[in-house]
Amino acid sequence: MTKTLLIGAALCAAALLVLALYPAFDLDVARQFYEPPHHFVADTPAGTVARYAAWIGPFVLVVGLTMAGIAAYAGVWPLRWAPRPRSLVFLVLSFALSPGLLVYGTFKPLAHRPRPHSVVELGGADTFRPFTRFDGACTHSCSFPSGETAGSLWTIAPASLVPLPWRGVAIAAAILFGAATGLLRIAFGGHFLSDVLGAAFFTLLSVFFARWVVLRKREL
Repeated sequence: MTKTLLIGAALCAAALLVLALYPAFDLDVARQFYEPPHHFVADTPAGTVARYAAWIGPFVLVVGLTMAGIAAYAGVWPLRWAPRPRSLVFLVLSFALSPGLLVYGTFKPLAHRPRPHSVVELGGADTFRPFTRFDGACTHSCSFPSGETAGSLWTIAPASLVPLPWRGVAIAAAILFGAATGLLRIAFGGHFLSDVLGAAFFTLLSVFFARWVVLRKREL
């Protein structure tokens, strides 16, 4: 599992390097989902429902698992349906790191990157900024990185705790969930490709770090 997380983070880092060297590619990808004068293909009632489901789902999951763990410790919930104490610490820590500290707590307030629907090239009024530049016109809820993608991909953490033989299926589903959420946010005009890759990079590293700190003795 740790190798999978590191390989995924490395692939995201490599893709981010390409986008840092060729930032116009971010705009090229966003244009595939843009319909002039100011509409993105996923900006529909169904798209909105899917977007909020992807956003709320991880929060419901981490709260539900935390409540189950506490209830099991108190003896009012079956242990087999709750994470063990160390597993629960791993889940909460990884979620607190990303999307919590790194995404919403650090980079979103600092990046000042306008979202795709806000830039001149895609019908907005702001100047496009590469993800490496923190001098954009956005002042609140900015584009880099994608919070929804970070939350959705975080589900790889609880998926990694699923017993065999279903663990591989759960991890694949979590990766698919994260990728689908990222694609939806791009198609919504809410994020660039680099925002999605940045969120994935931070999340995979956060899950790796939390797993190494909390569960490494179990894996040895």
